Amino acid sequence: MESRNNIENGDEEKVLNSIKTSRIVIPLLLGIGVILLLVWKQFDIDEFNKINWGGRVLYFTLLAIFTYLVRHLVLSYRLKVLSNDHFSLAKSTELITIWEFASAVSPTSIGGSAVSLFLLAQEKLSAAKTVALVVYSIVADSIFFIVSLPILYFMLGPESIRPDASSFSDLGGYGLTFILVYIFIVLYGALFTFGILQPRLIKGIIKSIAKIPFLKRFEASINKTAEDIIISSKEITAQPFGFHFKVFVTTFIAWVLRFFAITLVIMALVSGIEFSNGHDQLLLYARSEIMHSITQFSPTPGGAGVTELLFGGFYSDYISSGISSLVALLWRLVTYYPYLIIGAFIIPNWIRKIWIRRRQDRTTEVS
Repeated sequence: MESRNNIENGDEEKVLNSIKTSRIVIPLLLGIGVILLLVWKQFDIDEFNKINWGGRVLYFTLLAIFTYLVRHLVLSYRLKVLSNDHFSLAKSTELITIWEFASAVSPTSIGGSAVSLFLLAQEKLSAAKTVALVVYSIVADSIFFIVSLPILYFMLGPESIRPDASSFSDLGGYGLTFILVYIFIVLYGALFTFGILQPRLIKGIIKSIAKIPFLKRFEASINKTAEDIIISSKEITAQPFGFHFKVFVTTFIAWVLRFFAITLVIMALVSGIEFSNGHDQLLLYARSEIMHSITQFSPTPGGAGVTELLFGGFYSDYISSGISSLVALLWRLVTYYPYLIIGAFIIPNWIRKIWIRRRQDRTTEVS
């Protein structure tokens, strides 16, 4: 089993601890705590009274929920494709729920890749396919951002990052953070992309990097990454064109739906934003994608607290500060907290099935 799950025993324990359902407490307290603090400091009853609590709120909230449900199904289908139909759509849907829960509560020291490797390895997927699936997911996601972020910036200018910015110098820390994040995404994506295309070259480079003195303590994990890239390359390059086409199309759709859901939440509580205004729609979408990119390096689980704190600033030209905390709360209620709650019900049952299967496997081996 150790060779299958690609994670050392100590790391496996860390992963299991990282997806304990008790961990929902921290992100819930952080997120809701920041929301309550912002409501206390910024809430404006006059702005609140301007909200049309009729059909508009219900219509756009339900549409945002539906959009996120479709996104979940698209990600599930991508997992099904990546596994070469090893997983059914129903099983993929369950695994994506656990994967999203893990992303929402895992500390950054664990990382999504370790969690996903562990999850997939428990479902009797071969070691080669497990590593290839995770690596190719990273590549597809990275390419989406590498391509879309500069396109959005060149189409909309500095205003895509910060409201009322007319030049890059107006962006301040936002601009610098954006550049650093983008460089990281490019380097990270390039490492795995070239690893697939030129695996032995990248393996040699990575192993050389591992010998740098201050990286010595990470040498084992860095070398493991190099080996994983070789395995992934063989698995991925053997796939037909249709496989790659489906992966990238589903990746694009899933990310677009994720960010479009934020626009729908904003439209639910803010009047005057309509589908017919293409500029507003594109600008809101761009802000959502850039906000996500910048807050991905938050030290808190799932960006809880940090994302709620920064939310109003990204949309201050559309959302009054008096109700921005309420919009942020509705957004997180639609897109984030459901995974915490649903995951808390799914994960104990999933872990129980894993332990039962392991006991059965040990019994079979002994007999």
